[in-house]
Amino acid sequence: KINLSVRALLLVLVATLCYELLFGKLFPVAPVMIGFTKYELPHANFYLQKGAEYADFKKMDTLIPHVEDFHELKFQYKPGIFIFRDSSNFVRRSLVLTRFCTYYNRIFISPWALAESYKGKISLEIYMRHELSHALLNQNAGMVHAFWFPEWLKEGIAVYSAGQMGTSAYPGKEDTYHLIAQGNFMPPEYFKTRNAGKVKFSVQNSSVFIYSEFACIVDCLISTYGKEKFLLYMMDLLKERNHDAVFNEIYGMEFSKFVRNFRNKVVEGDQPKRN
Repeated sequence: KINLSVRALLLVLVATLCYELLFGKLFPVAPVMIGFTKYELPHANFYLQKGAEYADFKKMDTLIPHVEDFHELKFQYKPGIFIFRDSSNFVRRSLVLTRFCTYYNRIFISPWALAESYKGKISLEIYMRHELSHALLNQNAGMVHAFWFPEWLKEGIAVYSAGQMGTSAYPGKEDTYHLIAQGNFMPPEYFKTRNAGKVKFSVQNSSVFIYSEFACIVDCLISTYGKEKFLLYMMDLLKERNHDAVFNEIYGMEFSKFVRNFRNKVVEGDQPKRN
């Protein structure tokens, strides 16, 4: 009886695992994609769920060389881009409910993101360049180091490189500086930690403000010290876990001092002029 109970339990666990891999929350790491048609293009593999409608894979595929050029990195293998039939299928398989999400090398595009792009509410190209930045850094870091790459920097690079500030709901550089000057600021080291909840904002949308803030920090590093030094900093972090040590070695100062100086300059009025 005990053996039968154990076997029954194992069968249930295996069945549950298979279901979650094929149709549930483990789909981002599934080895097979039932119900999806694969389209192989020069730079990416596209997976279209049966019943979904999207045809402009070629245009999306051409974004990849531009992303590689900015980062001065190459995809080691093709990213996978998934398009779903409807919202319920996306929600069932995705771990988050944002418009786009990247799971290491797989990019999920929600049906509502496509609908918003058709209406001109968002730019599919900009959002895809954002997600491709994540996938490119993930591949070049490797699964272990990708986990340790600073989340604030990952988002700052994605927003900056995609030209996302000032589009859709994202505040532009000028507006972001003014919001910082008014006292809104997410310390980079707090992002996606327990301390993040302690930070209060007086902005309409704190999420997009935070992403634009991080892009402004990236912009400051590049405009002040040059892109070559910034890329050296970024690439060192693909292999090294200690962010502050890498920053100190590249820029010759403590990261906390740089952030403090950046914020102080913005508060004191060192910001873009309004027309």
